[in-house]
Amino acid sequence: MNKPFKTTAFASFLALSAAFSPAFAANTAINVGMVLEPPGLDPTSGAAAAIDEVVYANIFQGLTRFDENGAVLPDLAKSWDISEDGLTYTFHLQTGVKFHDGTDFDAEDVKFSLDRARADDSTNAQKALFADIASVDVVDPATVKITLSKPNGSLLFNLAWGDAAMVAPESAADDATKPVGTGPFKFDEWAKGDHVTMSKFDGYWGTPAKLDKVTFKFISDPTAAFAAVMAGDVDAFPLYPAPETLSQFEADPRFQVIVGSTEGETILAMNNGKAPLNDIRVREAIAHAINRQEIIDGAMFGYGTPIGTHFAPHNPAYVDLTGLSNYDPEKSKELLKEAGLADGLTLSLKLPPPSYARRGGEIVAAQLAKVGITANIENVEWAQWLEGPFKNRDYDLTIVSHTEPMDIGIYGRDDYYFDYHSDEFKKIMADLNNTTDPAKRTELLQAAQKRIAEDFVNVYLFELAKTGVANAKVKGLWKNQPTQANDMSAVYWED
Repeated sequence: MNKPFKTTAFASFLALSAAFSPAFAANTAINVGMVLEPPGLDPTSGAAAAIDEVVYANIFQGLTRFDENGAVLPDLAKSWDISEDGLTYTFHLQTGVKFHDGTDFDAEDVKFSLDRARADDSTNAQKALFADIASVDVVDPATVKITLSKPNGSLLFNLAWGDAAMVAPESAADDATKPVGTGPFKFDEWAKGDHVTMSKFDGYWGTPAKLDKVTFKFISDPTAAFAAVMAGDVDAFPLYPAPETLSQFEADPRFQVIVGSTEGETILAMNNGKAPLNDIRVREAIAHAINRQEIIDGAMFGYGTPIGTHFAPHNPAYVDLTGLSNYDPEKSKELLKEAGLADGLTLSLKLPPPSYARRGGEIVAAQLAKVGITANIENVEWAQWLEGPFKNRDYDLTIVSHTEPMDIGIYGRDDYYFDYHSDEFKKIMADLNNTTDPAKRTELLQAAQKRIAEDFVNVYLFELAKTGVANAKVKGLWKNQPTQANDMSAVYWED
């Protein structure tokens, strides 16, 4: 009579053991590939997209946030009221929120974060986002009032940027190396040159993450990226740098290929303040020397949408201005002759590490050579690019993808690396900020696109496609990238 009992008990023991054995345990860790390593981890004091790709929505949060399709959603602010004159925004905050070091988040932290971002000595790369804020006042611990100096229909959008993340006075000074936020993951380790690791924050105020551990691994070489994904050393590569191998992953049931859109206007940037590029005829000549489709096919293997201005084609306000700077090498030669450069000229072409820049740069140089322009290629590391072209305007030409959401306003900044100055453009943007009517805003956005296209500020190449690859069992990754983010908060492994 005891035998059936023993058999049943033993079977139950085996089933229980199997459930807790590594072979049957649910996978709660993921390795995510990235091309560039961030120079720091504080999104409020650095311009590199790689910062937000690690920390946005994972470690740091703002009052509002972007979702996968670019919609602005509540985040640390659960709701808000807007005064009739559009000058006062009252934000009602989530309660029970803690920073990863255990300190409480409340309205005082909102005031600290926004006052810090807009201060005279602010190091925030997007300080202009906060220019219209006149004051930030604490109403009570769960309520904060933002008063504007003039109406700004983009305020909720601006507050969703990573640059508007909420930080704490107790930890903000060290966020570049030891970030402390309110998000679903807390920072664990940064092994410089290799990876950043974060783990699930048990005290998170919102829906808990499904993953226990996320490791961002930095792999800039396309060949190495392919090998890492194929070997399973990387489980997902949201912005995969070797599009020529995507067909191999599509044919392999172990993987999924995820192709979507980004906000990445990929441009051949020109130093407008430096001769001879301060001559619009020279800039136009360069624009007509470039065959966009040849670059998309040769550098991106067909992934990418041609653009004629600094605006995303999927935005309803986009205007197709590619015809203004169509490929016309004979016109390039005529313009150079008009500018007194019939014998040609020599320019530097500084290329950061991404494959779209390095591969695209080779094609651009060959195209320019056909009209008498010698482009001397100099490959630079990301930190060198930020210090040279971006900070000190030490360049003639460079190729980079601007992945910030709807960032056409950068052309109104006198200190920006294009060194472009247009009172007409600034007036358009000022009117845009003062306008809330959707139809009027569209009209102004289109006028802004036309102004920079007609001034040939840069050569607008293509909108960067989001070409990602991942293990077929990984779910919850963003298809699109409306901001610089690898949001891991809803990512999980399918059984």
